[in-house]
Amino acid sequence: MYAIVEIAGQQFKVEKDQKVFVHRLATEEGKTVSFDNILLIGDGDNITLGAPAIDGALVGAKVLSHLKGDKVIVFKKKRRKGYRVKNGHRQALTEIVIESIVASGAKKAEKTEKAKPVKEAKAEKAAPKAAAKKSTGKADDLKKIEGAGPKAADALVAAGVDTFAKLADMKPEAISEILTEASSRLAHIVTDTWPKQAKLAADGKWDELQVYQEKLDGGVEK
Repeated sequence: MYAIVEIAGQQFKVEKDQKVFVHRLATEEGKTVSFDNILLIGDGDNITLGAPAIDGALVGAKVLSHLKGDKVIVFKKKRRKGYRVKNGHRQALTEIVIESIVASGAKKAEKTEKAKPVKEAKAEKAAPKAAAKKSTGKADDLKKIEGAGPKAADALVAAGVDTFAKLADMKPEAISEILTEASSRLAHIVTDTWPKQAKLAADGKWDELQVYQEKLDGGVEK
């Protein structure tokens, strides 16, 4: 039996006991995760298609490790402009092993987590959301956080995290949950350094923040 499943914005064809490298998940090593966005399941000659997903289908997996991919060099040049920029990037990845594929009627175990969030993050995110409804202060420019682009910043503001101080009080897992719920295209973003960056920005330590950001690559420590 095999399945076509969407994980962190990417589609994979998986089978039981297969190891897969996916964009970084906000789940600790050794814990189990489940994916319910199953697009297709094949079992011999029987093929089940989703519309777009198959109701009740579930792929269970275990997180083996978090790591970085091979370095990719990005070089930009403009002719006759004297413009040359060279950057290196290593994608943050998670290695998982597929433990089960259930075609229908799946029930998630109590200790099994979704791939997007960790359960504890929901409670942590609820406080900033509630505070946002009452907040009338001016929002900070969250794009100054290394690794946070315009779409990520908009997702945080929409969830009520509109200042550096609020972002500094959050855990990376809670931040990742907000981004994943906003768009699957943001699910792969690693937010481990965001609270520390936000704390420096909230305290007005811009020189220290600049020095720290020079050690980062897309918001991830090199």
